Amino acid sequence: MSGFAFCVSGATISRPSPHEALGAQGELVWIHLTSSNDEAEAWLAGQAGLPDYIVEPLIAAETRPRCDQIGEGAFLNLRGRSDDAMPMSDPLASVRIWATEGRVISVTRRPLTAVKLVCDLVAAGKVHDPGDLIAEFAVAITEELDPEVADLGDELDDCEAQLDPAWVFELRRTVTRVRSQAIGYRRFLSPQRAALEKLASLPVGWLRDDDRLHLAAAADRAARMAEELEAIRERSALTHEALTDLRAEQIDARALVIAIVAMIFLPLTFLTGLLGMNVKGIPYADKPWAFDGVVLVCLAIAAAITLFFVARRWFR
Repeated sequence: MSGFAFCVSGATISRPSPHEALGAQGELVWIHLTSSNDEAEAWLAGQAGLPDYIVEPLIAAETRPRCDQIGEGAFLNLRGRSDDAMPMSDPLASVRIWATEGRVISVTRRPLTAVKLVCDLVAAGKVHDPGDLIAEFAVAITEELDPEVADLGDELDDCEAQLDPAWVFELRRTVTRVRSQAIGYRRFLSPQRAALEKLASLPVGWLRDDDRLHLAAAADRAARMAEELEAIRERSALTHEALTDLRAEQIDARALVIAIVAMIFLPLTFLTGLLGMNVKGIPYADKPWAFDGVVLVCLAIAAAITLFFVARRWFR
């Protein structure tokens, strides 16, 4: 198990170990644990003395954004960007937060980029209490995801502008990837918005009015991103259908050309096969111009069939 701790008391900011931070006093004591094993559970239940109903959500392997009030404290789970390679179905890492008056304990299983941003703010003296800390987490996570959602929309715009039969396969791969990423992000952003809205309305004394405003702004941004992701998902489906139709039209056009060529040569094949039989009685077989005559007849038949197709506009 690894982690760190901050203790903020007025203008004084210290970095005790997680064990030392348990007995620290101040306006804000923040203990952050990074673990994917049983050590975090043992530390939280043993040294930290947290009850099971708080420890279990803090170490859960599969989590969705949510917010629950427990007495004067609140449990919050948020999802944000990670520098680790994440599966497309689960593209965001989680941070689980237990907050009470003057104290915050957070746990991550994968490195969350927002943790570094919030650490810098705490070290710079811009975070003074649990409300500030959670609000900064919410703002950092939503600000990081906003440009990624915008990039997905830009990629889809490019695909829609480049609809061309020559790029069908490349465009379909891009559209499929954008759609999958949009679905993965939206899966967590919608409940994250609800969690932030619920936290902003909790009747706890350690959340000040400015904290609630920041949480409401982050929830609004999460709602806007969720709506944009839903639009991207629908646009991706429509673009995929357009590419499928374009590909079908391309195949139909090629099949038509093949069918026309086959129909042009079908009577010629019959004629040459008939005249190529090794039997007596073929007209003009002994004449010197017989071969030239057969070629001219074949060309005349091919031209007549082609003119017929042109007149019926089968080439369009």
